[in-house]
Amino acid sequence: MFVTAGNQLVTNIFKALAHPTRIQIMKLLKNGPLCVCDIIDNLQSEQSNTSQHLNVLKSAGLVESRKEGLSVIYNVRSKEIYDVIDKVENIIFEQAENTKLLLKNAI
Repeated sequence: MFVTAGNQLVTNIFKALAHPTRIQIMKLLKNGPLCVCDIIDNLQSEQSNTSQHLNVLKSAGLVESRKEGLSVIYNVRSKEIYDVIDKVENIIFEQAENTKLLLKNAI
């Protein structure tokens, strides 16, 4: 089966988002850039673990970083990614509502 380069790039983004911690990082960055120290505090996670997740997001082109003194600041490269996350959450909500309706009708 032939996979186009475009499909592979889309797959890479979905793979980068395929972890709850990385989704949480993206949500933390929705309101603007954050120091990695603030991300760690919000996640209540180890620095090394958070750095690994940030590296995955950065490798996929979803976030970028810059140094400010001793701090590393992360920012979302394209706010359109939140449209994707919101749509997936809407699909999940619809599925939950449909399941709830089916269970209600089965009783």
